[in-house]
Amino acid sequence: MAAAADNIIEARGLTKRFSGFAAVSGVDLDVRRGSIHALIGPNGAGKTTTFNLITKFLAPSAGEIRYNGEDITNESPARVARRGIVRSFQISAIFPRMTVAENVRIALQRPLGVSLRFWRSEQMLSALDGRVDSLLEAVGLLDHRDEAAAGLSYGRKRALEFATTLALDPELMLLDEPTSGLGNEDVDRIADLIRQVSSDRTILMVEHNLSVVSKLADKITVLARGKVLAEGNYAEVSTNPAVIEAYIGGED
Repeated sequence: MAAAADNIIEARGLTKRFSGFAAVSGVDLDVRRGSIHALIGPNGAGKTTTFNLITKFLAPSAGEIRYNGEDITNESPARVARRGIVRSFQISAIFPRMTVAENVRIALQRPLGVSLRFWRSEQMLSALDGRVDSLLEAVGLLDHRDEAAAGLSYGRKRALEFATTLALDPELMLLDEPTSGLGNEDVDRIADLIRQVSSDRTILMVEHNLSVVSKLADKITVLARGKVLAEGNYAEVSTNPAVIEAYIGGED
């Protein structure tokens, strides 16, 4: 019981079939509260499908998902999000024509129940500016607060997405390929951000960059052909012959 209480997410027998093809098959997953947990594996391993099942973008064909001990298997994506589960996507999701600050302010309005009330007075909305600036400073974007989001570099757009995600005050962040497409400098910046924001929340991430995984992840689950191939810390999984054959060796 104590071990179960330490887990924020527990999945048992998680399965998703598409026209008879099992993209995810019998996956058991325990994500420890306060940890950084990475899902790795070759293309087509079932990582993003697993994300979609946990966040309820997809309904499982079989299995159970529990969040903080409560069954969320059949809940809607909106209900799951209200519980404190927020995910990012491989493609940065921002409002390009809004300023950097306005993007974050929109996210901050959501918990207040005014996320779509654009006609609110500037004076009322400006009350959020202190928190906006705090979040932008945390992700290194304070100097860009009044710029249009469309003009940001790709790496800074990902940082902005982090800020908007943090504005929702998630208990669990699911990050889908957070360093995908970034240059070395931006990879280091995003890795530092992940480490920083993990101090008071849980992170489950899909990541191909094994250098990032080795530096950040407390636990790694390796998927291959929709099934769990191995689990453990980086030292354990990186020396596992099955992992080397299916994933690391397959990347060369």
